[in-house]
This record gives sequence, structure tokens and C-alpha cells, in this order.
Amino acid sequence: MELKTVIEDTSATIALVGNLTVATAPNLEAAFADLPESVVDITLDLAELEYVASAGLRVVVAQDKKAREAGGSVRIANPNEDVMEVFDVTGLVDILEIVQ
Repeated sequence: MELKTVIEDTSATIALVGNLTVATAPNLEAAFADLPESVVDITLDLAELEYVASAGLRVVVAQDKKAREAGGSVRIANPNEDVMEVFDVTGLVDILEIVQ
């Protein structure tokens, strides 16, 4: 999986390319950890994410909790139909902000 991060003031956009699996979830965790403390609003651009596994979902939910505690949030943007189905089936559509 490839990650592309753009930071602007208190916001960051992380674009994910490929598959978010148990093997690549630590890469996303590291990207979150590398963000400056001032970043509280994070957008995950999933336009080029082909697959997401439960390990990846765990990382996203944990970061959303951390961001909310800091007064921010994690927004999911541009998920494809298959990835969106995973968010729907797991009930995360009711927890996370998801925009097409």
C-alpha cells in the first residue's frame, strides 16, 4: 500500500493506494503518528484503495477516537463500492463521516 500525505494547518489528507490489510495497517498507523499534534482533522482519500480488512478498520476507528478527543475528526472520502460495503456492513457508516 502506498500513502500520500498533505498537511495544511490543522488538517491533513492521506491518500491510500492499494490494499489496507493486516500487513499494511501499521503503515497507516505510522502515518497517523507522524502527523503534527496540531493536526486534528484528517481526511482519508480512498479513491485508489481497492480493499480494506478489519485490521485497517481498527486503525481508522482508533484514530477517529483520538481526533474526536482533540476536537477534530476523521473523514472518509471517495470510497469505491466494495470498500463502502465494508463500512456499511460493519456499521461504521453510522460512526464515521463518509463523503463520496
